[in-house]
Amino acid sequence: MSYSYYGNLKVYVEGLIEQKQMLGYPYKAPSRILRAFYLYCIEKFPNESTITRDIGLGWATLKENEHPNTLLRRITPVRQLAKYMNSIGVEAYIIPPKIPSKQIRYVPHIYTAPELTAFFRSIDNCQPSPFSQTRYLVIPVFFRMLYCCGLRSSEARLLRFSDVDLAAGTIFIRESKGHKDRVVYLSDDLIRLCKTYDEKIRKCLPDREAFFPNAQGLFYNIGTIDSWFHEFWDNLDEARQCSGNSPRVHDFRHAYAVARLNQWIAEGKDIGAYLPYLSMYMGHANQADTDYYLHLVPEFFPVFRQKAGRISEGLLPEVDHE
Repeated sequence: MSYSYYGNLKVYVEGLIEQKQMLGYPYKAPSRILRAFYLYCIEKFPNESTITRDIGLGWATLKENEHPNTLLRRITPVRQLAKYMNSIGVEAYIIPPKIPSKQIRYVPHIYTAPELTAFFRSIDNCQPSPFSQTRYLVIPVFFRMLYCCGLRSSEARLLRFSDVDLAAGTIFIRESKGHKDRVVYLSDDLIRLCKTYDEKIRKCLPDREAFFPNAQGLFYNIGTIDSWFHEFWDNLDEARQCSGNSPRVHDFRHAYAVARLNQWIAEGKDIGAYLPYLSMYMGHANQADTDYYLHLVPEFFPVFRQKAGRISEGLLPEVDHE
C-alpha cells in the first residue's frame, strides 16, 4: 500500500522509500512505520523540516508495555531515514545505535508430541463456516505445512497457487525475510495431503490466486492466522498445562528446526555438516540463526544430551541471557 504525504518531511520519506524499492526491497513494513513516524512529526513538531534530537529521542522512547524488540523495529526505519537525509546534504539527527540497549531474544515454545497431536486433531475437526466455504479445508493443511516445512507464517499465507508444483513436490518462496527466494521440498505424505486439498479447493475456487485462499480466492491477513491458532489451541487441555512463554504460530517453525536436529542426532549425523543445509532450507540469512537452535535441543530432547559429547564445543555459539 502506498501512502500520500504532505508537509516538510514529504520529499525525504518518499525519496527513501523510492530508493529502497529501486534496490529491490519490498519495504512494506518499514513504510508503515515511516508513515506512523511522519504522522507523529506532523502532530508533535509541525514546524520542523528535519529530524531533530528531540524528534528522534521522542520517537525512541519505550512505550508502556512495549517490548524492546518492538521499539527496535520502530527505530530502524527512522534511523535509515536520517542517514538518507544526511547522504543528500540535509542534516538530520540519527538515533544512537545503543537505543534500545539490547535486543531480547524470544525463547520459543517447543511443542511436545502430545501437544502437536492434540492441536492437529483439533483442527482436523474444523467445521465449514457460513462466511467462508474454504476455511475448514485450509486450516488443517496450512498449519501442517508450517510445521512440516518450518515455514514462516507469512511464507505460507502469501503462497501463490502458481508457486506450488505438486508434481515435483516443491513450493517456491518469494521475497522472504532478507528478500531472498528459495525452493522448499515437500515430504511424500505432505504432497499427498496437498493434492487432496487442492482437488477440493479447485471445486470451490477454480481461479484462485492464493494456494490458501480466503472467500475471494486471495490471501488471508496475519490477524486471521493468529485468530485461527488461538481458536483451536487455547481450548486444549495441553494448552492449559503449558508453562513459560505462551505458544505462538511462529513456534511451529522453531519446533520444526529442533525436531530436525534431534532426528539427525539420533541417526548419528554430523551436525556440523548438516547445519548449512538446514539454514538454506529455512531461509536463514546466516548460519548463526540456525546455530541458535542447538541451544534449544538439549532442553527439550534427551537424546541430544546423551550424544552432545560428539559435537565440537566450537560449534555451539555462546548465548548471552543477561
